[in-house]
Amino acid sequence: MKRIVLKVGSSVLTEQGEIAKERMLNLVSLIVQLRKKYEVVLVSSGAVSSGYTALKLDKRKQISKKVLAAVGQPILMSSYKKKFDIYDVDTAQILLTEDDFDSRKRTEIFRQIINTSLVNGILPIVNENDISSTPDQLFGDNDQLAARVTHHTNSDLLVILSDIDGYYDSNPSDNPDAKILKEVNRLTQKELQASHSPNDEFATGGIVTKLVAADFLISKGRKMFLCSGFDLTTAQEYLLEGIHNKGTLFKPKS
Repeated sequence: MKRIVLKVGSSVLTEQGEIAKERMLNLVSLIVQLRKKYEVVLVSSGAVSSGYTALKLDKRKQISKKVLAAVGQPILMSSYKKKFDIYDVDTAQILLTEDDFDSRKRTEIFRQIINTSLVNGILPIVNENDISSTPDQLFGDNDQLAARVTHHTNSDLLVILSDIDGYYDSNPSDNPDAKILKEVNRLTQKELQASHSPNDEFATGGIVTKLVAADFLISKGRKMFLCSGFDLTTAQEYLLEGIHNKGTLFKPKS
């Protein structure tokens, strides 16, 4: 059975200061379907934005962000648990930092935890450990975390469910004729170093962090698929039916 990693961002999981319950339920429903065909690992953002639903602190301050993550992580996991309980799916929470990928021993531990969870039918839900990390231990965005989880768990594909529906040949906000690139085999330094801010105040990524994640996986001989997390039709068609209508597939040249 192939193994895939799904990464979902804060902008998909929250809306107007609340957890977007319908979108989360749609995500959970998709994962339940996918688990019939794949081993699935979920990398989920949303701890800080979930914390903000209960406590209005300034997330620009480092300590406030940690408090929001501390408050929000159980809120986020509780929301997932309620929805996965509908389908009788057990979940495991796994919090990682950059250091977990720099030590062979620590990398092997989290890899075994994920492998054992999957063997026993448990869905691993991974997030960055904002609470105990120091600034130099932070990935800064879950796109990089998801790419490394994909590589170190020997997964076949990373799927990023985002607030954008693919990688365009130009900025669609500026160019109404911009077209989605269906397949990308190589990324230039100009693309990887471009300036782009996220669309959501609680997101830490943007298109560039997704391109950096894709470049990392291409260099490791792995694939990444970028599509919308608001409408999961594209992900469903690609993963369950093998139809590539929208979204961008990043893959090494054959």
